[in-house]
Amino acid sequence: MKQGTLLSLLVLARPWQWIKNGLVLAPLIFSHELFNPRREFLAAVALAAFCALSSFAYVLNDICDREADRLSPEKRDRPLACGDLSIAQALCFAIAVVAIAALLSIALGLSFVAIAALYVAMQFGYSLWAKQHVVLDIIAVAIGFVLRAFAGGVAIEVEVSPWLVFITFVLAMLLVLGKRRHELAAMGCYAKAHRDVLEQYSIRLLDQMLSIVAGATIVSYMIYTVSVEVEAKLGTRYLYLTVPFVAFGILRYLFLVDARDEGGDPARLLIRDKPLLLTLLLWVATDVVLLYL
Repeated sequence: MKQGTLLSLLVLARPWQWIKNGLVLAPLIFSHELFNPRREFLAAVALAAFCALSSFAYVLNDICDREADRLSPEKRDRPLACGDLSIAQALCFAIAVVAIAALLSIALGLSFVAIAALYVAMQFGYSLWAKQHVVLDIIAVAIGFVLRAFAGGVAIEVEVSPWLVFITFVLAMLLVLGKRRHELAAMGCYAKAHRDVLEQYSIRLLDQMLSIVAGATIVSYMIYTVSVEVEAKLGTRYLYLTVPFVAFGILRYLFLVDARDEGGDPARLLIRDKPLLLTLLLWVATDVVLLYL
């Protein structure tokens, strides 16, 4: 295989997006099992499985959207859109990565296999149907994030908190809404040609949705940190000290989406924006200190 083809396949897999799969590790941290070698290993296998699964989803999405991507100034250089890879090569690669994901999932047990299968089914449903329907497209992507959190809990055999599910869901909706707003603002009158559902959105509507979901995310996290149930389960009553990091991170994201017209790729935005990245690292570090020291 040529070096150029290998590089194109790597781009097709979008490894920079794997940062989203960090949600798989959330149950490990919040179950007080972070320093348990066996569960660390299981969580690492689960993380690898979801990296492969998410890459499969990206390949599937790029195959379905290759014509529309050619109209987008940000997506027209993707390997399938620009012709660097053929559909046959992309399909072979998709089969390879989903096979890797299947082997890793089987190693983690039937419950994990069921979640992985549901995630794959969701990706097919999203790429072939849900992304053409207003609001449903946002919810479908958000459910994919929730499945990551559930998978992390199943892999290490711990119960996933309803709080983690809810907060993950609303936070994921926030990120998807920011992405839709960016697409609509960046493409203007060409937005419908790129994605039919964008015709049903407007900047004003998306701003309203962003405000509602951002508020729900911050408030729900605040309630979570002072919940008596959470205090008893996690063994700390000082989790509220992490609220400023969450509030700053969400407000910083809204600022970048509105004032700087960013948000098209939340993963790259997180890596590129130093204040946002530093906030995430400080939030994780503070959680670890409060939970383990």
